[in-house]
Amino acid sequence: MFLMGCFLMRSSARNLSEKQRSDVSSLMAFKQSSIEADPKGFLKNWAPSSSTPCSWSGISCSDDGTVIKLDFTNAGLSGHLQFSDLMALPNLANIQFSGNFFSGNISSNAKYCSFEFLDLSRNNISQPLAAEPLLRSCNGLVSLNLSHNQFSGEIPGTFITYSPESLKILDLSHNNFTGNFMSVDFGTCRNLTVLNLSYNSLSATGFPTSLTNCQSLEIFDISHNGIELKIPGNLLGKLKNLRQLALAHNKFSGEIPAELGQICGTLEELDLSGNQLIGELPLNFASCSSLFGLNIGNNQLSGDFLSTVVSFLTKLKFLYVPFNNITGPVPESLTNCTQLQVLDLSSNSLTGNVPSGFCSRTSDSALEKLLLPNNYLTGTVPSQLGQCRNLKTIDLSFNSLSDSIPMEIWELPKLSDVVMWANNLTGEIPEGVCIKGGNLQTLILNNNLITGTLPKSIVKCSNLIWISLSSNRITGEIPADIGNLVNLAILQLGNNSLSGVIPQSIGNCKSLIWLDLNSNELTGSIPVELAEQSGLLVPGIVSGKQFAFVRNEGGTECRGAGGLVEFEGIRADRLAIFPMVHSCPSTRIYSGVTVYTFTSNGSMIYFDLSYNHLSGTIPENLGSMSFLQVLNLGHNSLTGSIPFSFGGLKAVGVLDLSHNNLQGFVPGSLGSLSFLSDLDVSNNNLTGTIPSGGQLTTFPASRYDNNSGLCGVPLPPCGSGNGHHSPSFSSRGKKQSITLGMVIGIMSSLVCIFLLMYALYRVKITQHEEETREKYIESLPTSGSSSWKLSSVPEPLSINVATFEKPLRKLTFAHLLEATNGFSADSLIGVSDFGMARLVNALDTHLSVSTLAGTPGYVPPEYYQSFRCTTKGDVYSYGVVLLELLSGKRPIDPSEFGDDNNLVGWAKQLHRDKRSHEILDPELITNVSGDAELYHYLKIAFECLDDKPYRRPTMIQVMAMFRELQADSESDILDGISVKNSVIDESQEKVP
Repeated sequence: MFLMGCFLMRSSARNLSEKQRSDVSSLMAFKQSSIEADPKGFLKNWAPSSSTPCSWSGISCSDDGTVIKLDFTNAGLSGHLQFSDLMALPNLANIQFSGNFFSGNISSNAKYCSFEFLDLSRNNISQPLAAEPLLRSCNGLVSLNLSHNQFSGEIPGTFITYSPESLKILDLSHNNFTGNFMSVDFGTCRNLTVLNLSYNSLSATGFPTSLTNCQSLEIFDISHNGIELKIPGNLLGKLKNLRQLALAHNKFSGEIPAELGQICGTLEELDLSGNQLIGELPLNFASCSSLFGLNIGNNQLSGDFLSTVVSFLTKLKFLYVPFNNITGPVPESLTNCTQLQVLDLSSNSLTGNVPSGFCSRTSDSALEKLLLPNNYLTGTVPSQLGQCRNLKTIDLSFNSLSDSIPMEIWELPKLSDVVMWANNLTGEIPEGVCIKGGNLQTLILNNNLITGTLPKSIVKCSNLIWISLSSNRITGEIPADIGNLVNLAILQLGNNSLSGVIPQSIGNCKSLIWLDLNSNELTGSIPVELAEQSGLLVPGIVSGKQFAFVRNEGGTECRGAGGLVEFEGIRADRLAIFPMVHSCPSTRIYSGVTVYTFTSNGSMIYFDLSYNHLSGTIPENLGSMSFLQVLNLGHNSLTGSIPFSFGGLKAVGVLDLSHNNLQGFVPGSLGSLSFLSDLDVSNNNLTGTIPSGGQLTTFPASRYDNNSGLCGVPLPPCGSGNGHHSPSFSSRGKKQSITLGMVIGIMSSLVCIFLLMYALYRVKITQHEEETREKYIESLPTSGSSSWKLSSVPEPLSINVATFEKPLRKLTFAHLLEATNGFSADSLIGVSDFGMARLVNALDTHLSVSTLAGTPGYVPPEYYQSFRCTTKGDVYSYGVVLLELLSGKRPIDPSEFGDDNNLVGWAKQLHRDKRSHEILDPELITNVSGDAELYHYLKIAFECLDDKPYRRPTMIQVMAMFRELQADSESDILDGISVKNSVIDESQEKVP
């Protein structure tokens, strides 16, 4: 028996060793066939000589030593997946490949696989979904996650039908699936519990009836698609086990069906936000006893359902009803929802007072966020809110509240966000902030009537990232220890009555990107320490904050360069009538979400110290702030010269040094600033010739006025009666002999001939260089999206702190179809007076300066000086598109434009054949035409189409031409904000 036992053990060990060697062989074959790059060295200990793979990275084995799990999560691997080798592993049940760069497909011809959990999310798989063979062979599959890839095309109608009955979780979200959801066949799907199809481009004429077979379905998410119909209440009401239902951000219309109340027994979360729903929440929803999350924001709901339905949802924790049409007071009955953690009623038409009883029913209230901005609330901030001991965020902005903020609010132990801008609040910010209360992160009280001084205790708020107290009546000095706020990213104290000097310690605010101290009574010099944080900023602290930047463009008539306002929960039309928007003859509004445009260490991007009493010289080291986009030092008493180092401000777009006592020359280094769109050095004591390099001569003369010693373009020439007399060669010539004059004339002629020959040679060389540059530019890598959005007229400046919900992209024929509603008649000239404006605005939602430069992503500033219009940029952005669509003379055949090159080719042929006058409306090219602006667009486009690259205008010149058009425009209308002569809205939600 002993010998027999030994024999069996040796036999078992031999078999185990053979299985392990087989697993090693299969895994090495998979590595050889599927792994092309391993930059992190994740698989460096995978060796074919190993006797067992159980110690390898990413491998988990069972007790008997066979491979049961592969976990490559966020390993950074890339390659073309081949599943056949993995299917040879008989016990492999769990594959976690999320967060890599795999491509390929998930199809396989193997007859059997042991996979139970397959996670391929967050990769680059883009081939059409053809997983039926895999699904058939893996008959024990429980979870399949293909989210965050690049799958396109339709979801095969029988895809889920072929899925094994064991399948419980199917996640196809965040892809590019299109087609009709109605065509998907769910088969029996008896065990399916999670179905996630969100963030695709699915349409629907209805929901497939086979969906009702999924009686075990608990989570159904089809949000963020293009579904345009009424909510199929009868069908969804039959899914009796639903716990989470997400239909958000589609185009569902009509009323919320009462049939959804049939699933109230199990429903825990319901998200219907971002649709076109009307009416009220049905009364039978009051019986949804398990519902703890309800989001019905961004619809057109009205009525009193907050009191008749919502108040009875006693387990509700999260209630989002922003951007609807709810009127009347905030119902006191909402206090019945004692477990409520978040209450968001932003941007409705609520009146009356801020409710005071939210935390009076229990000593330990759950309320953490109270969001009531952009309503019509009056009265005061109730001191009873001080009973909400868990309250972290309170936003009462854009109402008509008065009186001071109660001390009970400031002493809340967990308070992090006080946002109450644009009210009529008075009183002072008390001493003891962040000592007696919580540790603030955002303090946004701008545009109120607050008095007093800045409390010294504010320097104890070590978590502060955003301080905005501008446009109040605050006096006193800026606390000397404000540099203790090492996380501070935005500091706005403009338009107050602050005095004293600018503290040197601000230079210790290593995260500062936005400093606005304009329109105060500050004295002293500009501390050199303000530039010391340049290059040290770690990005990411203030990311994710929604904002609007109101940029003043009225020159010296406006105080400051503009203002940054928190924009969470505020309607664009309310901002359009806000007094701050109309404080300047020309104002532009940018909106978005704050992110950093630098991927590593950066520095300040906005720096405004204008309208103070600052003296002394401008620190030379300000020129090291290479990320700076707005620098406004105007209207002070600064002396000395303009630092030559300002040539290092490569990203600056606004540079205002006007109304000071500066002397010396305009540095030639400013000519290298490629993004400079607004320069003002007027009202100083500058002398000399304005440098001719770059854009310095493209600005109007008013930007150089009242400098008695300045001359040259755009001012009168030097020596033309302005005090600068050049030597008179003619007078000297009279003193020379005739013979000497003839010699000089002959020599001059020879020199001219030589220079002409040299010029012809340089032209030929330049042509060759342009061709080489074009080939090089086309080969440049580009980023996937732009970090900023233009308004209806392209210009080289926007505030690069924003990224938008719809990333800018290169214009394609598909975008034109979308922007013009299928080239509808409304977009044609002669059919509608507003056709041209509507189409131009629509196209502009897809354009950016980087598009003009011929690349779909970011273009470094240094390229702009040498870039010229390319045949893949402005050609179809502003030329071909308008020629074809707006003339209405020649119908478009989509097949003719299968790719961009065909479109470009046709445009160039049109230009060469001089057929533009044949297809354009004759009235279009007259100055009296209402569409004269369009004619200028076409002229710019034709210049960009010149066959000789060196004749095409530079991108700087193109932008300047667009700016001239902008200056002549009487009004700008885009996406909801329309304020004549002053406002351009940057909303991207709607297409004009």
